[in-house]
Amino acid sequence: MVYKADKLLVRTIERKDELKLVKWLSNPEVLAFYEGRDKLYDLHMVREDFYQNEPEVSKCIVIYEDVAIGYIQFYEITERTSNLTGYEEVTYGMDQFIGEPSYWGKGIGTMLVQSMLDYLQQEKQVDVVVLDPHVTNYRAIRCYEKCGFKKIKQLPAHEYHEGEYRDCWLMEYRTRSRRGNS
Repeated sequence: MVYKADKLLVRTIERKDELKLVKWLSNPEVLAFYEGRDKLYDLHMVREDFYQNEPEVSKCIVIYEDVAIGYIQFYEITERTSNLTGYEEVTYGMDQFIGEPSYWGKGIGTMLVQSMLDYLQQEKQVDVVVLDPHVTNYRAIRCYEKCGFKKIKQLPAHEYHEGEYRDCWLMEYRTRSRRGNS
């Protein structure tokens, strides 16, 4: 277990999760926001993308009220893990999705992001957390802003998604101890 917060449990990914990941990542509703509807995952792709040895990335399953509903990963921003480098402070990135659309719109995403921010501050002494959602992913952007993220700058043609390069927002969350210094 990585952490438990209220009705959420975040734990490290296990081999038994691979079929759940295939289900989520072959659902066009989920892929519209995560990898793209033109990138349907199969078992081989899940094993390649989620089970390769990447010790610098913590890959986790999100469980809500004893039901696996999504995925979250977090990692220190380095040249190896991200193209969002250039920070002097301890900076982490995170990516997440709720793979069960029936759990969308219930505040669970906000609960997940806020609890991960708390975890990263307490356990990793993180100063800054960054995200880079598509500018058109309004639901995610609202969630991140509710949790204290700020839009810093637009990243033109930042991510290849469904056959074209998409603009994204660089969003930052600065921990309480650093907010006054930003």
